[in-house]
Amino acid sequence: MEHRHFKLFKPYGYLSQFQTNAKHEKNKKFLGELYDFPNGTMAIGRLDKDSEGLLLLTTDGKVSFDVTSSKTDKEYYVQVDGEITSEVIEQLQHGVSISHKSESYITKPCKVIKLNQAPNFPERGKKIRDERHGKTSWISITINEGKFRQVRKMTATVGFPTLRLVRVRVGHQRLDDLKMGEVIEIDSIF
Repeated sequence: MEHRHFKLFKPYGYLSQFQTNAKHEKNKKFLGELYDFPNGTMAIGRLDKDSEGLLLLTTDGKVSFDVTSSKTDKEYYVQVDGEITSEVIEQLQHGVSISHKSESYITKPCKVIKLNQAPNFPERGKKIRDERHGKTSWISITINEGKFRQVRKMTATVGFPTLRLVRVRVGHQRLDDLKMGEVIEIDSIF
C-alpha cells in the first residue's frame, strides 16, 4: 500500500481529529470538513482547538510515530500578552516548571527568540484584543517535546499568557504560503 501525506494550515476552532463520540464535542469543527482525506488518515501530533498553523497528516502510522518523537523540532510563533523581556526569554530557553498530568514538569531547554515584527498571518476567526488593551509581543519557540498545551503553559508560567499560537514548522516542513484551511498533498514528511 502506498501511503499518502498532507500538509494543512489548521484554522482556529478546529479539532485535530476527524470525528468524536464525546457528546460535548458534537457541535465542533473537524478536519474532515476541510478536505476529502483518504480512509486511515491521521493527524501527526495535535494542535488544540485554539491553536492554528501547520498540521501534518499521513496514512502511515510509523511516520506519525517518528515525527511525534523528541527527535523532531516543532516551531511556534506565539503572541503573548505584554512586552516580553530578554530575562523572561532566557527563563523559557532554560526550561520552566509547568503542570503536566497533575504533576510538576520542567520543560526541556529550547530555542526562544523575540520577533522584531508581527508575522503576516491571516486574521484569526475569533478576534484577539488589540493594542488599546496593552502591548503584546511575538516570540518564536522551538521545542522537541509536546506536552499537553505546553507552549501556552510555558508562557503563562513566566507571566506572559499566550493570546495566539501558530505552528510554523515541524522538522523541515514549513507552513510557507498555505492559506488558512488549505490542504496540499506532499510526497514525503521527511
